[in-house]
Order: sequence, then structure tokens, then C-alpha cells
Amino acid sequence: MRIRTIKIQNFRLLKDFSLDLEDDLSLVIGKNNCGKTSLLAVLDKFLNHSDKSRFYFDDFNIDFQNDIKALVEGPAIDYDNYKPIGIKLKLFIEYSEKDNLANISKVMMDLDPDNNFIVLSFEYVLPIDIIEKLRIDYAEFSKKEKLKLIAKGDTSGIIKKDLFYFLDANHSDYFKISRKSIEYDKTLNTENDSNYIDLEKEKISIKEIINFKSINARRDVSNKDIDKTLSVQTSAIYKKTAASDDQKEAIDEFKDKLSETDTILTGIYSTLFHKVVEKVKTFGGIKQDDSIIEIISTLQHRELLEGNTTVMYNHGVRTLPEHYNGLGYMNLISMIFEIEILLQDFRKKKEEKPSDINLLFIEEPEAHTHPQMQYVFIKNIKDLLKQGIVRDDGANGELQSILSTHSSHIVAESNFDDIKYLKKDNDSSVTAKNLKDLKALYAADTKQYEFLTQYLTINRAEIFFADKAILIEGDTERILLPTLMKKFDIDERKRHEASAIKDLALPLLSQNISIIEVGAYSQIFEKFIDFIGIKTLIITDLDATNASGEKCEPSIGINFSNDALAFFFKTATLDNLKVFLIENKIFSNTAGTWEVNVDGNLCLVYQTEENGFIARSFEDSFIGLNRDFVNDNKDNFKGLQNRAAFDIATNAPYALAAVCIKKKTHFALDILYHSNEDFSNWQIPAYIKEGLSWLKQG
Repeated sequence: MRIRTIKIQNFRLLKDFSLDLEDDLSLVIGKNNCGKTSLLAVLDKFLNHSDKSRFYFDDFNIDFQNDIKALVEGPAIDYDNYKPIGIKLKLFIEYSEKDNLANISKVMMDLDPDNNFIVLSFEYVLPIDIIEKLRIDYAEFSKKEKLKLIAKGDTSGIIKKDLFYFLDANHSDYFKISRKSIEYDKTLNTENDSNYIDLEKEKISIKEIINFKSINARRDVSNKDIDKTLSVQTSAIYKKTAASDDQKEAIDEFKDKLSETDTILTGIYSTLFHKVVEKVKTFGGIKQDDSIIEIISTLQHRELLEGNTTVMYNHGVRTLPEHYNGLGYMNLISMIFEIEILLQDFRKKKEEKPSDINLLFIEEPEAHTHPQMQYVFIKNIKDLLKQGIVRDDGANGELQSILSTHSSHIVAESNFDDIKYLKKDNDSSVTAKNLKDLKALYAADTKQYEFLTQYLTINRAEIFFADKAILIEGDTERILLPTLMKKFDIDERKRHEASAIKDLALPLLSQNISIIEVGAYSQIFEKFIDFIGIKTLIITDLDATNASGEKCEPSIGINFSNDALAFFFKTATLDNLKVFLIENKIFSNTAGTWEVNVDGNLCLVYQTEENGFIARSFEDSFIGLNRDFVNDNKDNFKGLQNRAAFDIATNAPYALAAVCIKKKTHFALDILYHSNEDFSNWQIPAYIKEGLSWLKQG
């Protein structure tokens, strides 16, 4: 039995949200503020009855708040067509003939043997019979507030305490929690909200069906010597283990040893406390041999570990206490301890059966840990969780896990098919995407898909957490681009200061931009770029060729060999590319086809005419624009050869790049090494500048 899909409506950014779950582990990723914590929160609020289960008005999605406003302040309501509105959570559960159906039989809506789904719905909604009361109550509240204004001499009629203020304090008087099992139509692959079983009225508990536990990001881990986080957890592990009786033999031996120790300590105590006992006897009101106090040892196995167990770690020939560990290592150990505690909770006491579904949510396990430790964690967490909730008595339940993370290192060591990518559509909505769905998009060329998955997970997983991306070709761009962006920011700041015009866009280096080296394969990433939907700049080379297909200077070229240019610009010729403006280089994807669109989220730039010269690659572009800079420093440029060629003014930049550059990476490093403090002694090639300018906006 497994949860296949989670649907959420109107909870914070999760306006109309759907998340598919894998059998074992689902890895939920995305940049900050994209709904990962909200996902945990709404599950906890509905599935666990704790203090945290209370809803707040700020939990209402922004668009939904406006819907409520229209409902309360608008015209008369059509009650015949009204559907209760509010925060909703739906769990789509799939079962098989192998499962024990005793618990879910109470909530089955369809006895069709081909329909193996049940849908559990949890709602915090405005019922139809309370709407009118809300409208009347708010109208009365608003009337009173207006009278207060008049009394103060304010005739504007504008009250600060509006509907949102009213609901912030009073929404729980009108919105009610309900729990239902609703009909699932397998033919239409949809749920029918109008046909349901009210779990509250039928007094059906879902705890036997679903048990939800979580490990929050804000974990109580400290390496202060007064804190003993790990030691306290050992006590909790023992208590849970004893309750489930999974290690009966070891526990019985522990209790026997405590009893023997009690006898020994009681004998010692009789000597140790003899004097004070005798003094007590001298006080009045105590008859001889009556109410004689005695101090005995009463070691309690459940409480003993809490204050008297210390976690140590080996350090050569010595052992050191837990607080000598770094926070990262302690966090890892603490998580393992907490997982073990929760697994014991899932197993339940020996007289109880585990729930049919056991859902564990681990939030941001990477806290305080360095990259290598994050690699180790994700490599081993699956194995740890797979051990699941197996009990000695054979009463086992299923275990599903959700792990949310901001760590590209954890993503890099994860199964691509397990990843769920959360993307913010706008200020009020988030979408979840299964990365394994990319496989269908690359069905025509599975080799491309294999390359993409391997490359992204092993080398460049940080793109999943970026707002924008730059795809570059090779080592030269990789070395220089951060500096090019820094110089661009400096130049832009100077330009705006000189014009006294405020720059409304953040500097590039203040934005969340991922730089991905893709070689000559940027076109392979096009489906992925569209899939994750982030603004992307591709920086590539013109790669002009002659009639024989050999590389040449663009001024005499008749074609180009760049596959990315051919893919995006389709039928465009080299002559077309030479005259295209920036608006001709911006694309959007429509039905799988990239078309020129000035409002698109992908831009592809390449060398353009500058100083009367069109370059073929970055090197000759840079030389053509910064010949004096290179010439002044050529004797110290380790990436150059044939330096005397720079002394001949008629030598074109293309020829100089071809003859003089010994190694491109060294040439790039030479540029950095000989730059002045603000990089003002050289200029950025125009094609890169126009691309960075486009990327900066929005």
C-alpha cells in the first residue's frame, strides 16, 4: 500500500499543487521559498493532532484570500452551485491484493476489483451553512468600524480593519476541519468530491491507515558542553525499543543487572546515610521503631539512560564526550538516532499493529554538514530506511519517505527518477515536476537523456536551485565568466551613477545564477531548460566555415558549424546571424518548438561585429577589442607564443588568435592576472555584454 499522489489546494504557495510519490524515497528539491516547508507543514497540520495543527489566516493562499473577499463582500451567493472553499489535502492511496485491507475497508467507496485506489480528503473549509453568518458578522463589524471613524471626525469611510483583519482573528469561527473518504473514478482518473464518507460522523480513525512523522530542519543539535542532545536521544531510543519489545532478551538482562545493582547500592547507602537517618530519629513525633526511614536504591530502567548515558567518540587511545564533535557530525548522528526513534514509533507497541502506510518526512538533512558528508548521507539513507519497520513478530507496515533538500551534493548522489522539482510559477503558486517525466521528452534520442541525467546529477546539480542559468562552451568561459560578470556589475554601477538613474535590477553577482559548462551540447539541454522553466543565457561561438567546411574568419565565411546555432535559428544563414539584433536571439518554447519571442526566457548570443571586425570565437573577439591590453602585457602572457606577431598592425585578430594563443586556459588566466583592480584596463566583448544585460533583467 502506497501514497501515489498528494494534492493540496490553497495552502500558502501550494495553490493547486500535486506531488507524485515514489515507492520508497522521494527527493523534493527547489530553491528557497518554493513550498518545501509548506508541504511538510500542511501534512503535519492535517495528519497530526498537535499544537502545530492550528491554521492561521496567513496559511491561506493569497489568491484564495481574494476569493474569500469576493464571496463575503460580493453579491448574493448561488447556494445551489456552491462548493465549500478552503485549504484541502488529498492523499491518493493505491493498494494491491497482497495488502491487508482490514483498515481501509471502512473507507472504500468502490468495490470494483479493478479500482484499487482510495482517496482520503482533509479540509479546512467554509461550509455552506456558515457563509451567511460570516457575511452578516462582517457586515456588522464593518458598520461598527465606520461608526468609530465618524466619532473621530473621519468622513473618508475607509476603514483599516478590513475583512482580512477580521478573518485573521476570527477565521476559526467559520472555517471547519473535515475528514472524508471520497470516490475515485479510475476511468476518468479523477476524484468525485460530491460522493464521500464523512470520517468524523462515522467515527473512523485514520491512524491505523496513515502514520506521519517528521524530522524538521530546526533540529535541537548543539556542541555546547551543557547540552547532551545525543545522550538524551539514547534514552528515547531505549524507551521506544522497550515498548515494542523487539530486543526482549537484552532488555530483560538490563533489568536484571539493575536489580542486582539496587541490592549492592542499598547496602552502601545504609552506611553512607547512617548519620542523617539517626538524626531524623531524634526529632519528636516519631515513636521508637515506628516510621523508620530507610534510603534504598531504586534504579528505574526507563529513566536511567536519560541522565546517566553519555555518548562518546573514539579519538585514538582516548574517548571524548559528544560535544567535542563538530555540528555537522553531531547533526548526522542525531538524525540517525531520531530516525531510529521514529521507526520505533512506526513499529508501535507489541500489542499494536503498525499502520498500513508510514510516511516519514526529513527536512534539509544537510544542516551543518560539509559536501562529502552530504554525499555519504544520501548514499546510505536509502539503505537505512529500507530496513523499515520490520518487527520480530512479523507485523510489518510500509514505509515511504520524503526528503527535502537545498543541497546540490545530495542531488548529485541521488537517483534521477526519485527527484521532484518544485518551481515557483508566480508569487502565489508552485508546481511540482517529476524529473523522470523528462525521459518521455527525450524519447526520440535516449542517448541524450542518459547524457543529461548523468551530467546534471554528477556535475551540475546546482542548476536545480538557481533562478537563472548561463550555459557556456568550455574552460575559457568557465575561468573568465565570474570576472566578466563582476566587471559588468562595476561598469553598470558607474554608468548609472554618471547618469543619476537608479538601477532597478540587482547586480548579476547578487542574483542566484548557475554557470554550466556544456561544451558543444547546449542544444541537448533545451528540453531540460524548458522543463524547469528558468531564464537561461547560452553563450556560444559563431564558428564560421568556408566552402570546404573548414573554420575561417567570419568575414570570408559562407556557413557555420555550431550545432546550437543551427538548432535554434533553424534556416538562418551565416549572413543572417551577422546582422541579427538581440531581439532576434530571444526564444520561447511553444508546443516543443523554439520560436523567436522578445518575451521568451532563453537567449543565445554569439560574436557580433565590433570595431569593424566579426570574431569566430572568444579569443579573437577579445583580442580585436583589447589589442592594446594584450600587446602591453604580451611578454608576460604565458598562454601566448609568436608574440612578435602582435607588433604587426596589419595582422587581424583572427590570425593572431590562431597563431599566437598557445593554450586557451592559460590565455584566460593571463587576462585575470594582468587585470587592474576594477578591470578597467580591458573591455567585455559586445556579444557577452548584450547577453549579460538581458539576463540581468527580470
